[in-house]
Amino acid sequence: MSILLYYIFVVATVVQIGYWIFVFGRLALYKDEHDATASDTEEPVSVIICAKNEEANLEKNLDRILTQQYRFFEVIVVNDNSTDRTAEVLAKYQDKYPILRVVNLKEKPKGIVGKKYALKHGIEAAKHDLLLMTDADCQPVSNNWIQLMQAKIRKPKLIGLAFSPYLQEAGFLNLFIRFETVYTALQYFSFNLIGLPYMGVGRNLIYRKSLYKDGSGFETHMHIASGDDDLFVNSVADRRNVAMILEKDSFTKSEAKKNLKNFIRQKSRHLSTGTSYKSVHKVLLGMLAFSHLIHYVLCILLILIHSSTVFVFGWVAIRMGVILLVYASVLRKFQESSLLKWIPILDFLFIGYYLFFAPTLFISKTNKWK
Repeated sequence: MSILLYYIFVVATVVQIGYWIFVFGRLALYKDEHDATASDTEEPVSVIICAKNEEANLEKNLDRILTQQYRFFEVIVVNDNSTDRTAEVLAKYQDKYPILRVVNLKEKPKGIVGKKYALKHGIEAAKHDLLLMTDADCQPVSNNWIQLMQAKIRKPKLIGLAFSPYLQEAGFLNLFIRFETVYTALQYFSFNLIGLPYMGVGRNLIYRKSLYKDGSGFETHMHIASGDDDLFVNSVADRRNVAMILEKDSFTKSEAKKNLKNFIRQKSRHLSTGTSYKSVHKVLLGMLAFSHLIHYVLCILLILIHSSTVFVFGWVAIRMGVILLVYASVLRKFQESSLLKWIPILDFLFIGYYLFFAPTLFISKTNKWK
């Protein structure tokens, strides 16, 4: 029995090493190519933000968006049935910034969940073909955000994937959330590099309005609360039409959830979209998660029954060495190098994340975005 367990452990570990070398290793070695022609060309951009009871975040972050160093842009904020002072805050900003346009929603049709209905209205109101998405709680790290985000969206590129980290704060929850954000980005950027783009994050995502229209918008998944970003990208992206935007000045940052309850609610909503991915993405992501889980579970079990302990530790060390080499490069790209020393612990603890959120893939009924 122990021999069988050992062989399964080795297979799972080899699968893991394969992912980290041949898939994630591509991102570690990736060098962003600067296209001078594209960067020097400025195309009009519509920045779209959906806001539901976001008065505090708008007062904190909207200035950084409205004062971007870019010649041709508008900012559209969709006020989605807010009950706080969001409307008053937006009216104040409109008096100061003519480029700000507000879409006020007073009701939502029955059966429509999440923020897609609001986002749909923002897209319909946009004057320009280039749509840049972010959230009210996000702040661009530089005044060149719009410039960098639009620069690579030239044919055949129709979608731009970018990174949106969380602010570093004290506490283990913040550390874990930042790690999970990096690991998610590592996956969607790396899968794009092997020609299998499957998601982006709505906190920092750009695409053409014409692509949205040609792909029927959000109609195929309007009934799902989340997915305005990942399910949309999953449905319209291919190996030719996706650009990666990794310049540090293209990042947007936001505050991570402050308590475990809110983090669980947020991730349950996000992860519930996974069952609607294309089959090839579900299989590859499932293999990644399952091999990760089996690697650690059988490692612990084999050590407890004193079976091939030296060889088990050898495989664990090889896998971790590969992971640390990849992370060392990727974390520099993501400006998160302070996470590197925590990787062995966080990588192990991630099996608890898998086990805790696994039921979300099958029983989640989350129907709110705020």
